[in-house]
Amino acid sequence: MDEKKIARINELAHKAKAEGLTPEETAERDALRQEYLNAIMRNAREVLDNTYIVDEKGNKRRLKGKGEQG
Repeated sequence: MDEKKIARINELAHKAKAEGLTPEETAERDALRQEYLNAIMRNAREVLDNTYIVDEKGNKRRLKGKGEQG
């Protein structure tokens, strides 16, 4: 997500507190927030997918997701 979209989210948040939003602005804010959350979740998934556990013997193994076998 680029800085312009994040700035727009903040702008809409400030306006919502100060004077309220139009229905169009509310829809825009909701869409931008969802895009932002998706970007955060995607980034977290990438970090976890590239995380390894090293045991006391020095063996590396990939961090398994919830419910993964093996």
